[in-house]
Amino acid sequence: MNLTTKLLLGFGLSAGFLGYSQDLGKINPVLTGAPFLRIAPDARSGGMGDQGVVTSPDAFSQFWNAAKYPFSRTSSSVGLSYTPYMGKLTNDVFLLYGAFHKFLGQDERSTISASIYYFNMGQVDLTQLVGTDVASMGVSKPNEFSIDVAYGLKLSDSYSMAVTGRFIRSDLAGGFNTDTTLKAANSFAVDISGYYTSERFSSFGGYDGKLNAGFAVQNLGPKLDYTGNEESRSYLPTMARLGVGYDMYMDDLNRIGISFEGSKLLVPGSEYAGMGPDRQPRYEIPNVGPMAGIGKSFKNKNSIMYSGALEYSYDNAFSVRGGYFHESEEQGARQFATAGLGLKYRSFGLDLSYLINMSKVNSALDNTLRFGLTWNIGDETSNNDR
Repeated sequence: MNLTTKLLLGFGLSAGFLGYSQDLGKINPVLTGAPFLRIAPDARSGGMGDQGVVTSPDAFSQFWNAAKYPFSRTSSSVGLSYTPYMGKLTNDVFLLYGAFHKFLGQDERSTISASIYYFNMGQVDLTQLVGTDVASMGVSKPNEFSIDVAYGLKLSDSYSMAVTGRFIRSDLAGGFNTDTTLKAANSFAVDISGYYTSERFSSFGGYDGKLNAGFAVQNLGPKLDYTGNEESRSYLPTMARLGVGYDMYMDDLNRIGISFEGSKLLVPGSEYAGMGPDRQPRYEIPNVGPMAGIGKSFKNKNSIMYSGALEYSYDNAFSVRGGYFHESEEQGARQFATAGLGLKYRSFGLDLSYLINMSKVNSALDNTLRFGLTWNIGDETSNNDR
């Protein structure tokens, strides 16, 4: 792999995962292919500490937990979200996410949903040193995207499950033709998820309450092949998410929800591989299959992340949100607080969120304002009575 290939591959992986950092000495993150799939795409979850596996259903449930759709309050919806990325360094790197869901049949027990997630990495001007002169090698426009479809089904009045199929394409060369072996990598993945929401019950202080729980195992699939070399294939960002939440209804209009979520990257980290020629410890990432990699990932206890969120909603038309996300310093040091606002008028909704970095390491989303639009194009469902 020559210099151009290394630069392109390094740009794609680092831009999608950590952004940029000033102190790399203590950071040893687990790198994967298609790391954009770990970035929260929508403004609502962006205002709630990057969590969504257990929150109430919305148009963007496809990314987090498609099993939430059978409990949606509308029979069909569309969502579109925009996230500027690495805003302190450039203005042409961004993420776009669009999602759609629809109930099947008249019994409101099953749903079909789909989404597309696009990561534009901007324009990269490639140069090469020829003697004492810098020669242009052209322009590269790297990008990544995924397309998925999910089916959700209510297995009972309070519990549903969903399965998602996803196609992933990661083009770090951006269509630039060189003599390198770098090429666009394609793969497919599967998600399995579940969602539980109870009926309302008499709770603290005489107020009605409701319990929620959810889980998702995401991006189970073959590795991405960027170079045609078996030894350099990249794991997909396989994740396990688990969350619990509680909603308190102050009256028919006012609701307060609190939720907690834990997640783990199911990809093996570097392991001790003996002493090197310089008599220093040598570490390597195990080159095993995806399922064997999941097993080895549990040796890395630092790859567990957690978040907490609070959401106040008035008549499902106005919402204020806040959250916190924590990741260990060794795995990337993403630690930030979030704030968000949601507005709804008739069938249209607008979500805004803002991220405040609380880590010593710079974040690619620090002080970033995200936008999300939703359109409930269907009728109300019986879930409005829950």
